[in-house]
Amino acid sequence: MKTHYRAVIIGGGVVGASVAYHLAKLGWTDIALLERDVLTAGSSWHAAGGFHALNADPNIAALQAYTIDLLSDIELESGQNIGLHMTGGISVASAPERWEWLQASYRVFQTMGIDDVHLIGVDEIKKRCPIINTDGIIGGMFAEREGHIDPSAVVHAYARCAKKRGADIIEHNRVLELRQRPDLSWDVVTEKGTIVAEHVVNAGGLWAKQVGRMAGIDLPVTPMEHHYLVTEAIPEVAALDKELPLTVDLEGFTYLRQEQKGILLGIYELDYKHWNMEGAPWEYGIELIQEDVGRISNELTMGFNRFPCLQEAGVKRWVNGAFTFSPDGNPLVGPVRGVPNYWVACGVMAGFLQGGGVGKSLSEWMVHGEPESDIFGMDIARYGEFASNREYIRQTTGQFYSRRFVMSYPNEQLPAGRLLKIPPAYDAMTAVGARWGNSWGLETPLYFAPEDFEEKPTLKRSNAHDFVAKEARAVREAAGLIDTSAFSRYEVAGPNAEKWLDWLLACKLPKPGRAKLAPMLGENGKLKGDLTVLNWGDGTWWIMGSYYLRQWHMRWFESHLQDGVAIRDLSDSITGFGLAGPNSRNILEKLTHQDISNSAMPFMACKSLDIGLIRAKVARLTVTGELGYEINCSGAEAQTLRRLLLEAGKDLGLAEIGFNAVLSLRLEKSFGIWSREFTQGYTPGMTGMDRFIDFGKADFVGKAAAIKERDGDEKGRVVTTLEVENGDSDATGFEPVWKDDRLVGYVTSGGYGHTLDKSLALALLDRDVIAEGTDLRVHIVGNERRAKVLPASPYDTKGARMRS
Repeated sequence: MKTHYRAVIIGGGVVGASVAYHLAKLGWTDIALLERDVLTAGSSWHAAGGFHALNADPNIAALQAYTIDLLSDIELESGQNIGLHMTGGISVASAPERWEWLQASYRVFQTMGIDDVHLIGVDEIKKRCPIINTDGIIGGMFAEREGHIDPSAVVHAYARCAKKRGADIIEHNRVLELRQRPDLSWDVVTEKGTIVAEHVVNAGGLWAKQVGRMAGIDLPVTPMEHHYLVTEAIPEVAALDKELPLTVDLEGFTYLRQEQKGILLGIYELDYKHWNMEGAPWEYGIELIQEDVGRISNELTMGFNRFPCLQEAGVKRWVNGAFTFSPDGNPLVGPVRGVPNYWVACGVMAGFLQGGGVGKSLSEWMVHGEPESDIFGMDIARYGEFASNREYIRQTTGQFYSRRFVMSYPNEQLPAGRLLKIPPAYDAMTAVGARWGNSWGLETPLYFAPEDFEEKPTLKRSNAHDFVAKEARAVREAAGLIDTSAFSRYEVAGPNAEKWLDWLLACKLPKPGRAKLAPMLGENGKLKGDLTVLNWGDGTWWIMGSYYLRQWHMRWFESHLQDGVAIRDLSDSITGFGLAGPNSRNILEKLTHQDISNSAMPFMACKSLDIGLIRAKVARLTVTGELGYEINCSGAEAQTLRRLLLEAGKDLGLAEIGFNAVLSLRLEKSFGIWSREFTQGYTPGMTGMDRFIDFGKADFVGKAAAIKERDGDEKGRVVTTLEVENGDSDATGFEPVWKDDRLVGYVTSGGYGHTLDKSLALALLDRDVIAEGTDLRVHIVGNERRAKVLPASPYDTKGARMRS
């Protein structure tokens, strides 16, 4: 063991070994992996070892596909037999909604370019898995690249490959303490001495919580129990001439694979159980938890009925082991805000499926400054401090675990971790019918409905459709009022604030009293934000964006901060309301003595206004495509502001609206939003954000890459508006788009345009098919629909209404 390393990885499970391998592969060979016991001790050694294709996040599914492809490579490079069984895998559906979901998932795989996934019928399921009872099964999805491995062998293969490339693998050496030095490197205090490391990676698995606290970080992760059993030899299995595929019974909460001449059956029970929520004891190693068969008896019964040969089989061993889970079940990866040179790669409950992708992405981040893929779904910054609350972790991880195989719907609102943060007017809005969603722990209004209305979860068009239509119509014909607590607000001040913003943002900065749309880029020229920058004219500036990106954006701002600049997150102290529609100026004029005519306060102006007794900061902009205002005030003033606006608008058709109506209105204007049309995987030229870039500026972050895209011959896909043949469902995202038999792109977001009375979608398409009127096809909930290209902003194409 040396005394100095460029990077130290803490944890010798599959994730830590993968990080070591990928860092060494990218040229960082002066690294060490530290393991408190032996490699695999913790969760890796007792993992079931299965790998499969499905994930609700297509970006994570792509990284899973990378991991699967990598397995044979590390076997060859290491010389370690990893026990790779590429059996293929079947996910079976025995509910009509699940079958629709599988059909939709199949189309998402096509979007991703994964062509070895197929829909199969009951006869094919029985042929591939002869021991299954097909009663009630409607169909299934077969993925060729699914199967299982020897977990311990895979960890050792990663470690051998890393060692061959120069990394040190050090076992039996527990990390005791972490201390950050003045130069931001780390003293890694271990049982065998102190190491100085430029970077530290927390791949602690069951001990990730404790390793985080060594650096003053409380990670939103906790261990939970998970059962599987392995049977004695089963005659029906022994008689087979080929190995059974990995088989998942989605309605039965079980997964199955062959284990020699017997079966391994795993269970995701509804009656979940946490284990040592603060992290495993340090002395815990290659051990198991006592099985609790009674707690999983319902799922076992379903499993034994689905695979009847199990009913006569002897159980060779039970495995009840602990795995770590985050609130949404996805890994926690990346740099930690406010703790330089400290990285996390933990909460990877599917380590042998996702470990390769996690190691690749984190290593690219450390070496190159950005991962190649958009991995926001795994980024630690998708959570804030609120997510480290023990009760929040207990509720959300339990909800995820118990719903691992439970059908989820796009319009479904789940209960765990709810009513954590509520807008000031929450009770008043609830009293008049507000139905709520959740964004980063904050309740956000979706739509308003009568007291006795209950929305039904569905993959198709919601039974709340007519309520949303009424709200959209109110905005177009009169005025709508929406709570904007779910907008982030950052104040930038200081003597160098303007200079810094000019460098950080790619747009031309607005003059005093004006606002501008502000693309923010990474050094790679890809998007880091679709923001709004406001110049209040008094030396202070605001940046506004999406509430759920607060930790992500603050990490970016702080990592690029310069002397003479102060940035402050105002999002929990400043709130407000959006007022939009042709009558919105008339409503606001009733409440202020100031001139807000079009000449005094034109489109994209911003100023302080007296609204009743409130001194508000107001910007004339909206995402609805109508005349509108964003009115900002303190949280203590929010209920008063709402009351004033509703009273002033009661004779002018003002109606409260939710974000479902805003979705409809923005689609009719071809306005994109973050995580849909704008992501860190897309460039300005792909999204239309290039029209807001000031290429003439002396410098800005990502300028060289942006110019290269602008001047290059290679042009990527571009966001385009589609009208989709009407039916009983609308596009939501990642549905494939076809021109004849050629895949030409995919949907980024979709919904119903209530003003145009059309099903609409925004899609990222090849440039040779974006001419207006081009006939295309798209799959919605698995069913083929005709589509055609519309002009951008099909409603009020020239934008006259929002500038009126």
